[in-house]
This record gives sequence, structure tokens and C-alpha cells, in this order.
Amino acid sequence: MHFSRRIEHCPMCGTRVDHRIPDDDNRERAVCPACHHIQYVNPLNVVGTLPVWGEQVLLCRRNIEPRKGFWTLPAGFMELGETTEEGAARETDEEAGAQIEMQGLYAVLNVVHAGQVHLFYRARLLSTEFNPGPETMEARLFHQSEIPWGDLAFRTVKLTLERYFAERDSGQFDVHCVDIT
Repeated sequence: MHFSRRIEHCPMCGTRVDHRIPDDDNRERAVCPACHHIQYVNPLNVVGTLPVWGEQVLLCRRNIEPRKGFWTLPAGFMELGETTEEGAARETDEEAGAQIEMQGLYAVLNVVHAGQVHLFYRARLLSTEFNPGPETMEARLFHQSEIPWGDLAFRTVKLTLERYFAERDSGQFDVHCVDIT
């Protein structure tokens, strides 16, 4: 399977790479014929939160592609030097300007075709004042009946919200692992 992040040139010396299975490996890699550097392309982590205020959840309307104008949970790519929880909190602040208290890992979604793993944490909002960053048109709270289900940006968000609402009344939240095929 080839992803859009396919490597064409060696990041060490700039030589055009060969795509082959290296010795002592079991899958195709980008191998430099000049310096012999092997480049590994691994999934990207998308981290975010499911922020809650009472019976409402916080959604952000995207101001960037992909899916500009659609609603999502605050999330984005994890950065080097941070934990998944730190990245989720940072993305929530950057996208919604929301202050939260983390409440634990809630969903791990393997988006194999995109080479991504999405991790969502449950979070309790500490206030209803939001200050969205440039990637967000609007951040607002929704009751379950108000969720714009047809205008959600990503399937991972829809599945996470569906599972949350199914468990909310019991107050018992499992960690969900889902494969998006």
C-alpha cells in the first residue's frame, strides 16, 4: 500500500531512492543507493479531545482544508516532544481557545488508508468562554439533538460522538479501539 507521503529522495544526501525490501526487513522501504540510509514512513498521530460542559459537547467549525466549513472535535497532529495528552490539550487550546480538565483516553481510531491514528480524550470544560484560533471559524456547544451529524468533517469524529452519547447516561466510559476501513 502506498501513501501520499511516499519518499522519492534521500533526506540525508538527496539521491533518488529505490523502493525495495531491505535485508532483515519484511516490507518495502525507501533505500538510498548512495549512502544506504533506510527511510521509514510511519503513521501520523492525530490527537484531540471530546470536551463536555454538562449535557453539551464542544465542536469547532473548520476554517482550513480538508473539509473547510464542517464541524469537528478539536484535534490535530501531535508534535515531537509532547505526549498524546499534551498534544490533545494544546490542540483544544489552539482550535477552540477552550480551557479543559483531561478525563482520560476515550477512543483510538486506526485510519489505515490515511496512515493515521486518531486519539481522543474525554475532557471537562472549565468555562464556556472560547477564543478560536485561525483554523476555526466558530467554536460552540451542542446538545446531542443539535449535533450537525450531516456536517461533521470526519468519520472518526462521528464514531467518537456516537459512542460517547451511547455511554453518557451510564457514566461508564470504556476506551474504544476502532479500525476505519
